[in-house]
Amino acid sequence: MLRHRARVLADVRAFFAARGVLEVETPALSAAAVSDPAIESVRARVTSLNPSRQYLQTSPEFAMKRLLADGSGDIYQMCRVFRDGELGRWHQPEFTLLEWYRLGWTEVQLMDEVAELINAVLGGHDHRLPVVHTTYAEAFARALNVAPDGASAALRGALTKRDIQIPADLDRNALLDLAFGTVVAPAFEPQALTFVTDYPAEQAALAELKPGEPPVAARFEVFSAGIELGNGFRELTDAVEQRRRFEADLRRRQAARQPTAPLDELFLHALATLPPCAGVAVGVDRLVALAGRQRSLAASMSFAHE
Repeated sequence: MLRHRARVLADVRAFFAARGVLEVETPALSAAAVSDPAIESVRARVTSLNPSRQYLQTSPEFAMKRLLADGSGDIYQMCRVFRDGELGRWHQPEFTLLEWYRLGWTEVQLMDEVAELINAVLGGHDHRLPVVHTTYAEAFARALNVAPDGASAALRGALTKRDIQIPADLDRNALLDLAFGTVVAPAFEPQALTFVTDYPAEQAALAELKPGEPPVAARFEVFSAGIELGNGFRELTDAVEQRRRFEADLRRRQAARQPTAPLDELFLHALATLPPCAGVAVGVDRLVALAGRQRSLAASMSFAHE
């Protein structure tokens, strides 16, 4: 497995070297942390730094976008990231993330490159997985016969019919996530790369919105063998709108009595000069596991938490 993992990492680096994408490194520690209510940062106390409370990165996204804003050009990074409260068959609190950004690209162009990379790692030229595209709404309609922007009661009813346990305190976004994770994504073709696009505007995170009625996020996720492999955006470059989203996240965290952390003001400042681009994060350990036909994330790692 060590040799197999090393080959996968070498293949990834060769993929980007052939395309002229620069490898970079960014700090793992930050005085700020993500606001997303679905992601928990790991706190670290470092007495030599001021302020002393630091957070281990859940993603290198904010720092990499600061490099893009300073003129780095196309960049990628493979690094360790940390997320609290995540441990299971396909989750670890410490794992390796591959993240890259393409200047002047849309999320549609980036999806093609994501498919090329994943196929290069999983099968090379001998066995290429077919690529399937579906919108978020189409996926819900096929799996649950409901519209994700419809009444919550209809969605709850569809889940109840499938014996899915629904916590009473779920808000609408959490209910959609529950439905997607338990019914929608497991229905995807296991021997294909399925790209899901046009997520609800409320799930845009750091993505631009596409005009329409209702508007949807310029965001995609990619799945294979029932596993999410990557999450990508056409990146939002509006600092005012991004701050509004972050502050809405913080209000949701406070309402749920989740810990809050300072916003990354340096990142928000950099958005003013961030060039149009698309970016994606891919779970390296999941790629290693799938390429090696392993049945858990732990089997793809030198050391795993239990």
